[in-house]
Amino acid sequence: MRGHDRFFSNNAGVMESLQNHAEEQQYSFSKHSSWPNNQESTNNCKPRVGGFVLVHAGAGYHSESKAKEYKHVCKRACQQAVEQLKAGALAVEAVAAALVELEDSPFTNAGMGSNLNLSGEIECDASIMEGKSLHYGAVGAISGIKNPVLVANRLLSEAQKGKLSAGRIPPCFLVGRGAHDWAISHGVPPCPSEKMATKFSLSAYKRNKRKMELAEKMDTGHNQTKRRRQSSGNENGSECLDTVGAVVVDLQGNVAAAVSSGGLAMKHPGRIGQAAHYGCGCWAENARNMNPYSTAVSTSGCGEHLIRTMLARECSAAMQSEDSHQALLEAMQNMFISSPFLASEDRVLGGVIVLRCCRCAEPQPSPNVQGPLVEFLWSHTTESMCVGYMSAQDSKAKTHISRLPPGTIPGQSLAIEGGVCRLMSTVD
Repeated sequence: MRGHDRFFSNNAGVMESLQNHAEEQQYSFSKHSSWPNNQESTNNCKPRVGGFVLVHAGAGYHSESKAKEYKHVCKRACQQAVEQLKAGALAVEAVAAALVELEDSPFTNAGMGSNLNLSGEIECDASIMEGKSLHYGAVGAISGIKNPVLVANRLLSEAQKGKLSAGRIPPCFLVGRGAHDWAISHGVPPCPSEKMATKFSLSAYKRNKRKMELAEKMDTGHNQTKRRRQSSGNENGSECLDTVGAVVVDLQGNVAAAVSSGGLAMKHPGRIGQAAHYGCGCWAENARNMNPYSTAVSTSGCGEHLIRTMLARECSAAMQSEDSHQALLEAMQNMFISSPFLASEDRVLGGVIVLRCCRCAEPQPSPNVQGPLVEFLWSHTTESMCVGYMSAQDSKAKTHISRLPPGTIPGQSLAIEGGVCRLMSTVD
């Protein structure tokens, strides 16, 4: 564990907690760790496939009573992505498959079961980015679509076809009714908003609405505004789940990232969070020019905090440093918690999942070591963050709910964990 010695030099309590957890789970940073290969070698000419996926079910608070459900949906999302990779799909197709599974779960705040806004309606945000082409697609405040990520992905793929008739530039970001109509015209099926609400999201809306109405009756004028902000802050704090997302690398080293969210509870109609904003919700960029690493990032948390810091792109840029975990630690501390753009905030709430990879030269490459070296990390300032990860060689995904150590303050402290693996190809 010597690689962790300076990992949390400014917070010994966090360092000890995460070191012990990593040793128990055996996915700590290690120069020698690798994924087991259960496939027998073969000399046939069928294509080699493989890859790796890391997903998150939000940075917020994940109760112990629902831990099994959170982990289960992360496991299913990983399996969906890996099935795509094993079928020879590229990273962007695999990451979209993972997001559909996360959106379909009633336990996540994305797609089905999303938070309701002040008007009692569901409006979703989503975006996706491909590292090879650097194309990006996003939708904001879209209603009546079960899987917003499919619309974002369709925007990305349509943009890759080139200009529209009369030389028009294809859109990469659509919002509201225009996004809904575009989705329907491009074959994405509609879903009535009332069918996307769940018992949990409806009860949460009714509870929040009663709290707001009570606050308004208690006082007027300046105190009313103050009380409303306090109520909103409590409801939208780290106890509430926010965005879900995924990052994927395929065997060729192509990366992709995606993110989807129902937004903050009781948000104003038309509000768009980080999940749709360029450089804020997700980022993916293949290695090129002076950048030796391919990187992919997906964020979660308070959208306004993530937008004002452009956290996804900042973390991606930081990953070009030699020491990935130290770079992410510094990015979360300096570019997020201590960001001058958030100086007025008492608590800065957010989380990220990150992967980076490079194809390291081997003196005598083994036939079982064909793919790139992948480092994967997650970090959060919220009370907890649920993640899952899986390679194409694994029989099942690993899941984990990361939590801040006891005694630390959400929004002012951070946790960071992760691992490293060597991707190995499989032959279908």
